Amino acid sequence: MALVRSTQPALGQIQEGGARPSRSVLFMQLGSTDPNIRRVAAMELGGDVEAVAELLAQLADEEDHAVRQAIVSSLAAIGGASVVEGVLGYLGSDDAGLRNDVIDLLKDQADAIAPHMPRLLADPDPDVRIFAVNILESLKHPKVVDWLIAVIETDRHINVCATAVDLIGEVGDARARVPLARLEERFADEPFITFAVASALDKIAA
Repeated sequence: MALVRSTQPALGQIQEGGARPSRSVLFMQLGSTDPNIRRVAAMELGGDVEAVAELLAQLADEEDHAVRQAIVSSLAAIGGASVVEGVLGYLGSDDAGLRNDVIDLLKDQADAIAPHMPRLLADPDPDVRIFAVNILESLKHPKVVDWLIAVIETDRHINVCATAVDLIGEVGDARARVPLARLEERFADEPFITFAVASALDKIAA
């Protein structure tokens, strides 16, 4: 899902001359009983650094899928540490749509997500660790390879390691050769890992 901010004004709340509603009006609209008004208000707040707390608060209570998407899109337009810290908990959400929207947001927040990456990669939930590796796929950060090597050296879950191996192959960093060989030894009875490691090593060699 592309996180794109709409420029459509809030329905029924256009001020004289077509001006954008004030921040206080938009905050009130976030609490409207009409999900369409909430959605448009959320989009109008995109890029407004003073709206982070209100958008996060509404996201916590919001049940409408389209409104949640609008809120995440606007938070993505704002970005920064407070946004990242506010949405990290949704990586463990049972709502796949919300979770994927948050992953897309985090992929564009390299500086803000970096301090949290070691904790995410050590999360007790293997699904969260897999999502963290998926975030690394688009993260432009000098420690990406170091984080991936740490995963294949220490993680005990085969699916987490396999996800990291695939990404290491795409990154193609020669530093991963020895850790990949050790991983193959550790999962010697798992043909899938053997195949994934061989593929990654071929890509690194190329």
